[in-house]
Amino acid sequence: MQAAGVQVATALPIGNPFLRPLRGRIDLRNHRKILVIDNRVTYCGSQNCADPEFLIKAKFAPWVDAMMRFEGPIARQNQYLFASDWMAQNGWRSHVLVASTVAARRPWADSASHWHRATVYNSAMPEVFETLLYTARRELVITTPYYVPDEGMQTALCASARRGVTTTIIFPARNDSWIVGAASRSYYSDLLAAGVRIYEYEGGLLHTKSLTLDGEITLIGSANMDRRSFDLNYENNILFYDPTLTAEMRRRQDAYLACSHPVTAETVAQWPMTRRLWNNTIAMLGPIL
Repeated sequence: MQAAGVQVATALPIGNPFLRPLRGRIDLRNHRKILVIDNRVTYCGSQNCADPEFLIKAKFAPWVDAMMRFEGPIARQNQYLFASDWMAQNGWRSHVLVASTVAARRPWADSASHWHRATVYNSAMPEVFETLLYTARRELVITTPYYVPDEGMQTALCASARRGVTTTIIFPARNDSWIVGAASRSYYSDLLAAGVRIYEYEGGLLHTKSLTLDGEITLIGSANMDRRSFDLNYENNILFYDPTLTAEMRRRQDAYLACSHPVTAETVAQWPMTRRLWNNTIAMLGPIL
């Protein structure tokens, strides 16, 4: 890429693993997926720049992702976020980036009526998720490959079902991280007892991170519902109000459900005691997974 003229930077380089802890954190990760085109178009979602077969973990393939295309002022917000990542590693050494970011500050004639419809979140992710869970009044549908919540997140999800919200969460049936998969399943019993409907997707590794609320609001992006995404990773999500686009996301979520099997309280009760003990033991490592 560099030979072709592409400007490339390495985010949060580890370098020598023995010396890096002396100079900074080695547990941080830039997990963002950002694409901005001509300051006017941006894409946001869960997809990495990788073949869907993801050959390094082929037995879990295909990776099942979702990306959304946005136009308008929201592209500017993603541009700023990308610029902050770039400057952290390169300063202002890219005149192209300087020019494009300055250009992105110019107001557009059609932007005023759309300011309230979408916003980028790159921090405060636990608060965003919990607020949405408590806001739901009719329906909540969630997809996430990695579920290792803190107490507040688990409580909010259970509370949504207990107050009568139809609450559905879809996980991958086979997780590429066996340790995270075990930790996720340790929470199934309490979720099911609260009335949360749990499904496990069979058509590959469901990597989509999505949340739809009452058929009107969608949250999509890179953040999983786990402590790493909330406390350590650099993430980017877009939250928007748009019933039409949310309906498209709901159709995608329904397609996931069609390829999933339900997990019931009876199913979990039939798990061997050794399996439940193992899942609960792994969950104790939640803060560092």
